Amino acid sequence: MHYFTYALWLIKEIFAAGWSVAIRAIRPDMGFSPIVVRYPLRVTSDWHIFWFSTSITATPSTLSLGLREPAGEGQPRILLVQDAFGVDPAETTRGLAEMEERLAPHVKGIDHGVPGQGSAEELDPSLYDFTRPFEH
Repeated sequence: MHYFTYALWLIKEIFAAGWSVAIRAIRPDMGFSPIVVRYPLRVTSDWHIFWFSTSITATPSTLSLGLREPAGEGQPRILLVQDAFGVDPAETTRGLAEMEERLAPHVKGIDHGVPGQGSAEELDPSLYDFTRPFEH
């Protein structure tokens, strides 16, 4: 039943994002401000990672770009995600965290220090600023 509910929620999100992109496309200033964030995954199984990254890519204006293995023992895998209208990187991670929790509710208590996963309000620049080395 949980996956059926997730599928319905995802379909709603795809349509809502699609309408948002369509409306932005006809505006003179569409607000196109692409960013790429490094999102520390809370899901660990290949099955969950596959569906999470596929859900991101299926949602208009977002794209799952790749998966990075943990930098060290006990650290999470990192998913690279592009948001075409990503004015606020913290808002992007909040949306990703919500999607991840809807797909896999068991991750709700896991916090890797990004907005949406716990109490963090700001996103560490190393998770979206690609002009400096990644140190997470």
